[in-house]
Amino acid sequence: MAKQKKEVLVEEPVQVKEIEVKEPQNLGWEIKDRTYFLLHDQSPLTYRLGSRHSTRYPLLWFDPTKNEQRELRYASNQNSPFVDEQKGEIMMGHIVFENGVLTVPKEQQNLQKLLSLYHPRLNSTYKEFLPQIEAKNEVDSLEAEIEALMFAKNLDVEHAEAILRVELGSKVSDMSSREIKRDLLLMAKKNPSAFMQIANDENVGLRNVGIKAVEQGIIKLSQDQRTFHWGSNDRRLMTIPFDENPYSALAAWFKTDEGVEVFKTIEKKLY
Repeated sequence: MAKQKKEVLVEEPVQVKEIEVKEPQNLGWEIKDRTYFLLHDQSPLTYRLGSRHSTRYPLLWFDPTKNEQRELRYASNQNSPFVDEQKGEIMMGHIVFENGVLTVPKEQQNLQKLLSLYHPRLNSTYKEFLPQIEAKNEVDSLEAEIEALMFAKNLDVEHAEAILRVELGSKVSDMSSREIKRDLLLMAKKNPSAFMQIANDENVGLRNVGIKAVEQGIIKLSQDQRTFHWGSNDRRLMTIPFDENPYSALAAWFKTDEGVEVFKTIEKKLY
């Protein structure tokens, strides 16, 4: 029975004028097994990363002490990833990720240093798995989620409606207070940073008033979305600047001397 062939993906050539990577900081290099993974949710059966320099696949590292580019290659029988430090017979090795992952044992220090310190594809095609950094990122993410959820939990319904309206539009008008609260908490959990950005936008409440006023017929937005008018007598209130969101422009106008008086009138008429 014929063996099933594995899929092999070779990195695409890139158009590079000159690769310059800054000298790595003192990382307190530790002798240990290291794991690397492909970025952008890639997990092909196999993926071959460039292991030697060529015009098509540049593999260079800029040495700030020598002020020059140094050529790299992975030679399995050499201690250094730098060509100018390799001596004698060269046995070229392959750098292959399987299912998006590559584990390099501590005995292969030359390959580890090439991948962790010098390879130009580091942090663009692949990353090293660093448990302490991953843990910190997870903690930061969880803390941001908790902060957003607590903020959402303590909001009054009117403010919650204003924030949720940015996501759901006029559908919010048909929702009960419990539904608004639920969807607000889900919004905060799904994307805490975007939620906090909207929640801290001083114009969100003003936008909400404008949208509700249009829904209740207190003011009207023209069909071409260029002007707002009073609903009762069709008198023009404001012209919307070109390429601006109508309700964002209205919210900004509410803060002007003329707009403040209109805003106060609208608030009194809202139900």
